Amino acid sequence: MVTKTYYKTKDYCKVKFSFATENAETISILGLNNNWKEPISMSRKKDGSFSADVNLPKDSTHEFKYLVNATEWINDPEADSQSPNEFGGTNSVVII
Repeated sequence: MVTKTYYKTKDYCKVKFSFATENAETISILGLNNNWKEPISMSRKKDGSFSADVNLPKDSTHEFKYLVNATEWINDPEADSQSPNEFGGTNSVVII
């Protein structure tokens, strides 16, 4: 799930990414701001889900994927949309 908080006086939006999947020990987000090399680690919550807060520029679009246990790439089914990627699959898209 992607939750957006807009600020009238700021040029960015606070975006909260929340995700849960079975057998996850770690989940990272990759692709935001077109950065596929430096993962954003998500924190594990008491209920077993993971979350991370990221500030993203207003009026921007970002592709991303979750990397679960450093081996499995997963899209967010509740993202704003999906976009084809160069590997024959799709990436999740968040529109700010």
